[in-house]
Amino acid sequence: MTDDEIERLATGFCDCTLPKAAWTHGAHFATALWLILRRADVDSERDMPAMIRRYNESVGGVNSDTQGYHETITQASLHMTRVLLAELPRDGSLSCAFAALMASSLASKDWPFAYWSREKLMSAAARRAWVAPDIQPLPQI
Repeated sequence: MTDDEIERLATGFCDCTLPKAAWTHGAHFATALWLILRRADVDSERDMPAMIRRYNESVGGVNSDTQGYHETITQASLHMTRVLLAELPRDGSLSCAFAALMASSLASKDWPFAYWSREKLMSAAARRAWVAPDIQPLPQI
């Protein structure tokens, strides 16, 4: 994705005009990158949960104990995005950061299972609030 494509995707998410089919695994990370690198007015860890819930509802989704917003995955994804960014040169390119992210283990939807058991991560408790990894800790920045 180009910088402009990432910005269009992320702004579509923010203003709830992004089609539901476009809210993919990669789109989640592209939006996280854009928020972290381009929106200093947004505290991603604090603000993204409400943004995701609002977006989900805008496309007819629900946020419950079994579907929709997932706190642990969101916070872990933001953390891992920051870990990856700390390893990259600070050239400001969203597209380069996105390419690096998609070339990493984070490109797989299953990346969290290196840190959490399926049972723990898919629990209602992990959906509602942060639940620490039970297999190994997340890498530090």
